[in-house]
Amino acid sequence: MARESYAAQQAKIEKEINRLKKRAEALESRRRKPVLATLVRTMREYGITPDELATAYSKTPGRRPAGAGRKAAAPGAAKKTVAPKYRHPDTGETWSGRGKPPRWLASAEAAGADRASFLIDKS
Repeated sequence: MARESYAAQQAKIEKEINRLKKRAEALESRRRKPVLATLVRTMREYGITPDELATAYSKTPGRRPAGAGRKAAAPGAAKKTVAPKYRHPDTGETWSGRGKPPRWLASAEAAGADRASFLIDKS
């Protein structure tokens, strides 16, 4: 009994994978066909156009269109600046209080300083 080479085994497996993929696609098509027919019949019955359906589909709550992530700023729109909340007494460096604290504040806190001592007086 002759042993099959690795390449022959690989080709046989790939052929079987392709056969199974085609079978799965045919099964999926048969499963979807009646649903699509019902949708088309209902759209015709109510006079719904594909454009209306696409618009409604993109506005469905809980669903974001492909590529949608965080809201992007409008082109050319400036970022909103935030007034500084903390100031280093010696260097005059400031921090808004948002995000990661700057090194000067982190090192001062590590040395025992209170963050409140760097607050900018708003009076």
